[in-house]
Amino acid sequence: MNLLAARSLMQRELVRFFRQRSRVLSAFLTPLVFWLLFGLGFGKSFHPPGTPEDVGPLEFFFPGTLLMIVLFTAIFATISVIEDRREGFLQSVLVAPVGRSGIVLGKMLGGTLLSLAQVLPLLVVAPLAGLHLGVVGFLVATATLTIVAFGLTGLGFLIAWRLDSTQSFHAIMNLFLMPMWMLSGAVFPASGAPGWLRAVMALNPMTYALAALRRGLEFEAPAPRFAAGTPGLAISLLVSIIFAALTFALAAQQSRRTSTGDLH
Repeated sequence: MNLLAARSLMQRELVRFFRQRSRVLSAFLTPLVFWLLFGLGFGKSFHPPGTPEDVGPLEFFFPGTLLMIVLFTAIFATISVIEDRREGFLQSVLVAPVGRSGIVLGKMLGGTLLSLAQVLPLLVVAPLAGLHLGVVGFLVATATLTIVAFGLTGLGFLIAWRLDSTQSFHAIMNLFLMPMWMLSGAVFPASGAPGWLRAVMALNPMTYALAALRRGLEFEAPAPRFAAGTPGLAISLLVSIIFAALTFALAAQQSRRTSTGDLH
């Protein structure tokens, strides 16, 4: 694996993304609008089972909003795979004496850093949602977001690698990733869902990503608030790490099986 190539591709992703201000604003503002609409729209009519009476919708939907920002940024970041193919840049990189794993790692690290750049400012203002983070809680939440961002970027890379149309990419990602987000417990808790839907949620890696994030956000709280009934922190982090490692391994394997001729 060529770490220099990985670093160069990562830097290219950062520069490219922040030059396109519409993508930056869309990836950050869209989830923020969702959060405000959900939080203010439900008002007092929504109360998740098993949570204290003083947990409001803005507080409950806050972790899901963080996860959605990471998801949206992963989508926008991996579009560059399709654009690089159109421009001929990807073919040039593939014929260079650089390991395919280094290429994949550079793309995924770039997407991960972009996600953190988008989501950490909102995490800092968590007190506006009624959450009071200590240092340990902030670090746990940041570590969780980093792992999830890496995994989602890898998943986006897997999908984008074989596509030649951004329209097709958006359609697949919306059909695939948005249900994963909605079935993570971000919109409704698993405790109130039918049995078959709870089983689907238990198989969804985003369920554990959100659970780890919720656990981190209330890590230093005196009593559980919105994390009651969710998987524990250790198992949630373990599943998230496995998901991230698996998407990287599959993306690297897929890139090795593809020749430059297949990308035209």
